[in-house]
Amino acid sequence: MSKNVPHFLSPRQLITALIVIFLWGMNFVVIKIGLKGVPPFLLGALRFALVAFPAILFLPRPKVPLKWLLAYALTISLGQFAFLFSAMAVGMPAGLASLVLQAQAFFTVGFSAMVFGDKLRASNLLGMLVASIGLVLLGGASISNSASQVTLLGFILTLLAAASWASGNVVNKKIGATSLLSLVAWSALIPVIPFLLLSWCFEGADAIGSSLAHISLSSILAIVYLAFAATLVGYTLWGSLLSSLPTHMVAPLTLLVPVVGLSAAWILLGEALQPLQLLGAAVVMCGLLINVFGNKLAAQWRRVPA
Repeated sequence: MSKNVPHFLSPRQLITALIVIFLWGMNFVVIKIGLKGVPPFLLGALRFALVAFPAILFLPRPKVPLKWLLAYALTISLGQFAFLFSAMAVGMPAGLASLVLQAQAFFTVGFSAMVFGDKLRASNLLGMLVASIGLVLLGGASISNSASQVTLLGFILTLLAAASWASGNVVNKKIGATSLLSLVAWSALIPVIPFLLLSWCFEGADAIGSSLAHISLSSILAIVYLAFAATLVGYTLWGSLLSSLPTHMVAPLTLLVPVVGLSAAWILLGEALQPLQLLGAAVVMCGLLINVFGNKLAAQWRRVPA
């Protein structure tokens, strides 16, 4: 291994990583707050309009073919957040959403295997199996519990959001090296119109007008947070980590996002998990850990003398 490759995060990199984890973990609580005054598709339109403007006035257009820019925007922006916002609007709790959305890691592995021919390792398959058991426990426990706000529709929509995120990851891999901040800002132009059309069709002109006319300060602050803190600041800092550290050191950090999401939802929104839900969440986290670290741990185990 090259001696130029760092083995640990520097204090500055650690602080950067913790900021990103906090911003993205809090994102789910903020979405819940925003949805109290703005319907989901309109919230998506306002979020991405604010991501694009005024950022594109200062950032160069990414050197990406239009078809891939469209594919990125329609999957990781429109698809992911149309499904996620809708899921949370129909009752998916913020904390559980932050965890179930991490199923994107398994969708990404599967989609990459289909598109790029990436080899699935035993740790990937075992991680998927364990996480699937956790998701079944989580979904079954949540939906069967009359005190739970989780609905089957909300659970399925969150999984569709994870699949959309994973599709965007595959597109991102196809795009290759480019400025992540420019890509995020310029691609944000694309989903605004589809979000507005979805809002017009499913939420109605009256809901749009009423929401904009009576928008609360909390909703405005939520939109500002989603656009600037979670998107522009979060992706900029994340891009700096990816450019200065090996991917295998950076990617596992996202496992801490649902820890922040579940904790913040419990503290700020009073979302307490039932015992079987906690078990399901723990099993999902074990599956994620196996997927990320399983192959490395197995290799180290094989090197240990008998």
